[in-house]
Amino acid sequence: MESTAKDTLRNHGLRPTPIREKVWELFNNASKALPNKELEMQFENIDRITLYRTLKAFEEKGLIHKIDDGTGVPKYASCHDDCADGHHQHEHVHFHCLNCLSTTCLEDVQFPKIDIPPGYLTENTSIVVNGRCANCQN
Repeated sequence: MESTAKDTLRNHGLRPTPIREKVWELFNNASKALPNKELEMQFENIDRITLYRTLKAFEEKGLIHKIDDGTGVPKYASCHDDCADGHHQHEHVHFHCLNCLSTTCLEDVQFPKIDIPPGYLTENTSIVVNGRCANCQN
C-alpha cells in the first residue's frame, strides 16, 4: 500500500498542511531536482518564506536533500528510505545538463570511495557530472 503525503509527513514528524502536502507531491512525482523558482510556479500564490521553511523542514527530516550543481541555484530532490531526521545518506552522483539545465540524481552510478587523511572530518561529499542528458542528446 502506497502512503499518502499526509502519512509521509506525519511519519517524519511534520504536521500536514496543504502547502506541505503539495510540495511533497511535487517532489514525489519529479524526475529531476527542483529549484525554488520551479516550485513557486506550481502555486497560485505562495509566500516565499513559507516555501523556504517547508524546504528546510523537509531537508531536516530526511525527506529531501539539497544539491549544489555549480549553477549558484540550489536544487532539491527527494531522499530515499536510508535518510532520517538530521542524517542524510547520499552517496550518489548528480548529473547537470548543460543544455536544458536540469539536474538529476544518478542512483545507479557507483560513487567512488574517497580516503580522507587523518585529522579531517567529512560532512558532505558531492560529485556533479556536467554534460548533455539523454533527452537533449536526441
